[in-house]
Amino acid sequence: MSPPAEPPSQPYSYVRRELVEPDWRRLPGWKDVTETQWRDAQWQRVHCVRNARQLRLVMGALLTEAFYEDLAADRRRYATMSILLPPQMLNVMAVHAPLEPEAFTAAFLVDPVRRYMLPVASDRDPRWPSHPHAQRDSLHEAEMWAVEGLTHRYPTKVLAELVSTCPQYCGHCTRMDLVGQSTSQVTKHRLALRPAERQDQILGYLRRTPSVRDVVVSGGDVANVPWAQLESFVMRLLAIDSVRDVRLASKSLAGLPQHWLQPPVVEGLERIARTALRRGVNLAIHTHVNHAQSVTPLVAEAARTALAVGVRDVRNQGVLMRGVNATPDDLLDLSFALQDEAGIMPYYFYMCDLIPHAEHWRVAVWEAQELQHAIMGYLPGYATPRIVCDVPYVGKRWVHQVTEYDRELGISYWTKNYRTPIELDDPQALEQRFPYYDPLSTLDETGRKWWSGPL
Repeated sequence: MSPPAEPPSQPYSYVRRELVEPDWRRLPGWKDVTETQWRDAQWQRVHCVRNARQLRLVMGALLTEAFYEDLAADRRRYATMSILLPPQMLNVMAVHAPLEPEAFTAAFLVDPVRRYMLPVASDRDPRWPSHPHAQRDSLHEAEMWAVEGLTHRYPTKVLAELVSTCPQYCGHCTRMDLVGQSTSQVTKHRLALRPAERQDQILGYLRRTPSVRDVVVSGGDVANVPWAQLESFVMRLLAIDSVRDVRLASKSLAGLPQHWLQPPVVEGLERIARTALRRGVNLAIHTHVNHAQSVTPLVAEAARTALAVGVRDVRNQGVLMRGVNATPDDLLDLSFALQDEAGIMPYYFYMCDLIPHAEHWRVAVWEAQELQHAIMGYLPGYATPRIVCDVPYVGKRWVHQVTEYDRELGISYWTKNYRTPIELDDPQALEQRFPYYDPLSTLDETGRKWWSGPL
């Protein structure tokens, strides 16, 4: 009698992995940096990498000249964001690479965090670096400003942009129109009002608009708002009776966790959390982590500290990007690292937006649907992230909510159930279908040929 057959393995195998802070001393420029310095937020900010010269100082001879030429070509031809890399972010790249230039450079080039934090020209789609419908403000947020910096896009929710800078700049930034320093490709718009005046106008609008109950406080990144100023703004926000949800948006929880571990910030966050609890307001931090490599003990410490002082939830809103996390294993590895080790709830993965020079990152709607299917059933239901498409003039939609989909041409059509403020007088707004476009590289030859003709 033959032995029973082995049961087939699962498509994904869960293994709990202990978080590790990569040893920054492996990089020549940081070989003498102490743990005290590494944990210091000001040291991290001062030692950010802003250009190739500073990258060379950190990396020594680890990166080849070909890499720097590739980086320089990207800065000239494609980059929509300036370089700003905190040591914490740079340190999670090519962690296990051999410390020999050719081997290290090869590992650095394929590193998923490097791919979106420090893009090079060879990353970009050589035929279609941008989709024909790509736009600087792809979500038309500025068109929906109620006052400067306050996007009123949904009936009950607003986005408050307090600042136009971040502690780090991601290559795929959806607000590349406004955030960061200008590049050779993009002259950035600028906020005109002084911060105090802008905040007063935002709060005044919210007091006059009781239909708004949910405020995302963002930018840029709230970690770049001086803490006393941020605390004052949030406290005044919490005093508005109609506000029931406040979300502080900060990638720095992963990119600069040292900021959120500073005693003045921790103590101030506790004051905000106590006030929110007393007034019955849900206070959360929304962060932005795209790969499991970025989840380190310091990130977990920062997240759990926020929870310990009374923040109700810390949630992750990642961006789905080819070459970074667009596989079931990558999404599940990241989700388990966040949920199990850091106390951060996997919440959303946004499809990368239709901004210029992003075609190499973007995935098609059908690919996103397949990924959503692949990650179901492994995580608790409440912690299973939703993959969403942020459709221009519509808003966030689960990828299976598409109304119609022309796979051959890569055009999906979406509808919505509310009017944005710029459509309040449009009787057809709720019947209209809004298009979204797959990356052209995902189409078959017929579709690519169609797009190659005149539009």
